[in-house]
Amino acid sequence: MAELLSIEELKKKVGEEIGLSDWVQVDQEKINQFADCTGDHQWIHVDIEKAKAGPFGGPIAHGFLTLSHIPVLSASRKYFPDGIKMAVNYGLNKVRFLNPVPSGAKIRSRMILSSVEEKSGNRILETVTHNIEIEGQDKPACIAESLSLFYV
Repeated sequence: MAELLSIEELKKKVGEEIGLSDWVQVDQEKINQFADCTGDHQWIHVDIEKAKAGPFGGPIAHGFLTLSHIPVLSASRKYFPDGIKMAVNYGLNKVRFLNPVPSGAKIRSRMILSSVEEKSGNRILETVTHNIEIEGQDKPACIAESLSLFYV
């Protein structure tokens, strides 16, 4: 269960790790479903036999599929602003796909609170840096700065 903190307490957490999610598997079925949703059926994602002979030795997840896991990975955060009435995705500042996620691999997010900003209308804008790791690999799949707008 996440701890609810005041804006002042949250600001003191800037620069700290605020969560490490559980591992989530990215299997071929999920990759295929994402391809169907987005229309991105590039062979490196969905053609298992051709992908085995390709540069990655098998099919890989779409970068944006990896990125789209941020909401579920964020559920294990340690802290949230006290008095939340609603939260919305506010966007991304920077995203880098550093290492492909092989079909069947597990990913998790190591979350660092990068900034907390008070906004008018009882809102709090948070930036969290997600270091999305691949189980058993040293190099992360993705590093992304995610922005959330909390209404309190």
